[in-house]
Amino acid sequence: MTTTDPDGATVARLRAAGCVFAEDEARLLVEAARTPEELHELTRRRVLGEPLEVILGWAEFCGLRIVVEPGVFVPRQRTTYLVEQAVAVARPGAVVVDLCCGTGAIGAAVAARVPGVRLHACDVEPAAVRCARRNLEPIGGHVHGGDLYAALPAALRGAVDVLVVNAPYVPTDEIAMMPPEAREHEPLVALDGGVDGVEVHRRVAEGAARWLAPGGRLLIETGEGQAAWTAAAMSAHGLVATTSTSDEWYCTVAVGRRMDGLRPPAEDHPFRRRTRPGSPTQPST
Repeated sequence: MTTTDPDGATVARLRAAGCVFAEDEARLLVEAARTPEELHELTRRRVLGEPLEVILGWAEFCGLRIVVEPGVFVPRQRTTYLVEQAVAVARPGAVVVDLCCGTGAIGAAVAARVPGVRLHACDVEPAAVRCARRNLEPIGGHVHGGDLYAALPAALRGAVDVLVVNAPYVPTDEIAMMPPEAREHEPLVALDGGVDGVEVHRRVAEGAARWLAPGGRLLIETGEGQAAWTAAAMSAHGLVATTSTSDEWYCTVAVGRRMDGLRPPAEDHPFRRRTRPGSPTQPST
């Protein structure tokens, strides 16, 4: 049965609820609904603030249809820039790890653009692991459950060519200011980056050199105002760090490269310590 919205009621309800792209969303809901009653229910869920991607069960990301399940972080379009940066440094057949993978969208997008990658992904959230397996196992990816590097097979140590990470980077005090569809429907662990937003980035940077192959790269999506802190954490743990920002995607990425012959930083290096913004050991921005 084909469902229609002849009188524009769905568009009107979405527009009244503050949906900026009401017409586009209405079209997708109409296409997803099998009956008028189901359309009414799907629209009701959207009006109440449930993410459109969760209602539909999928998100379009980098030209792919990514499965999205309830309780999992929804891929953001800005993260396309992180994918582009990863693809630029990944050679065919590279070992790629999508850390803090959520749906696995980043890994899937890299694998779609780079031939023959050996893809691994991991997340601490069981719901994310289940969802990522639906997206990645059909393309030969391996998905692991656990906290950061503890989830990865030991055989990957020192063998990862591209380590791509979209870890949470919203400061704890700013979570309350996020849109309701994020803070009420996505897991807090996927949003909260700690006091200054880069606590998880520091943990990722701390272990990266042990997992990267010589010349391998760590890429982390970060906030433009936090990029210096993310890059400094990489430098503190022996990586050569750079940052770049895309005006097109409104996204900033920090990149750290493992270079052979680099001496590890001293244990008392200031960026081995977790500090609050504005403290003397934080870089200025």
